[in-house]
Amino acid sequence: MTENAYVVVFPAVFAKNKLNSLTSNIKKILKIRGQEFQKISRDDSVIVVDTNDPVFASSSINLLFGIEKVAIAKQVKNDFNTVVSEITKIGSNLLLRGEKFFVQVEGHSSGFLTKDVEISATSSIIEKSVNLGAKPGTEEKHDKLLYAYLTKSNAYVCIFIDNGHGGIPYNSQNEKIVCAIYDELSAVSCIETIKEGFDTKIIICYKQKSDLTNLVKILNQILPRTIKPKIVLEFFQIPIKGSSPRNLLILIDSVKEILIRVAKLEKIKRISLALSPLIFPLSFVESSIKQIYENNFSTFTPLSGLDNDIFEGAKEIGLGKYLSKIEKLGKMNFSNQYSSKKEIKKIAENAFKTRKVISVVIGPNNIHEILNALEQNR
Repeated sequence: MTENAYVVVFPAVFAKNKLNSLTSNIKKILKIRGQEFQKISRDDSVIVVDTNDPVFASSSINLLFGIEKVAIAKQVKNDFNTVVSEITKIGSNLLLRGEKFFVQVEGHSSGFLTKDVEISATSSIIEKSVNLGAKPGTEEKHDKLLYAYLTKSNAYVCIFIDNGHGGIPYNSQNEKIVCAIYDELSAVSCIETIKEGFDTKIIICYKQKSDLTNLVKILNQILPRTIKPKIVLEFFQIPIKGSSPRNLLILIDSVKEILIRVAKLEKIKRISLALSPLIFPLSFVESSIKQIYENNFSTFTPLSGLDNDIFEGAKEIGLGKYLSKIEKLGKMNFSNQYSSKKEIKKIAENAFKTRKVISVVIGPNNIHEILNALEQNR
């Protein structure tokens, strides 16, 4: 069914003016994951990938940000009868007994309306699938969506379609930034930083060895989104005991000090902070941002507008099982008594002495490779 099919990439709304970056990232992710392709081209506002294995290629491509949806589709001429015929053919092959289907056609039409194609294809499918008892559904209620997108020259009739993760292409900002992963919320913040187009350097801060494995598992969900065949990671141990609200703020303050030091060493101008006034005291958030500016860095706070959309995005990339821990943060009661700068600097200095730098080739065994590399680097 996927023979002579293409992978069709629909850019997210804010990525439509960044198609060169998205195309470049598609080439990179396919090469990193060993997927061969013959050609990647633009057809109006969509990107078309000609590959021998559209199933695996589409799966790899949908790791990227900057995508609204990814489809495996047959390409035919943008002609009324041809499009209706192809939708009917594909629909008849995909439908199972008793299923409800919905035909949706979007894009460029000349000499006819997309609605006319939908009506004609629906009637044709009903006629062709009488034995299956397939019936038309509605946009809100259907078992199978039969989707076609029209460009000026071609029509792409989808065999399979999957939602993308939105955002804009990796490094389309052409700006480097450093972020830290030290718990589940900071991991979501790191994902949002990547999603907004930064070239992201990731550091990992852990309290004890038992926390390290969990953080590496979370990290493993994030690494493929960086579109790098090889990535350098830095690990720091901050041995803070307990998980009280006060100790959490000490941990965050210490991580912030480490971020400033790493940014200075790497000559990176921007620091991403996993802070939201919806969770943490506003005075703490404002003080943290002020400290970053006082050290001549720009601050980025991707969680400042924290809402359910961010949680949904985290679920889609495999972080769903960690969200309950983030929800618990919202129930914490923080006092206004913060640790002294002297205490925080001392904790950060000691943590920096534990610094371990490892290089990882992105692949299927990253968790074991990272943990083994850290053991060997003791």
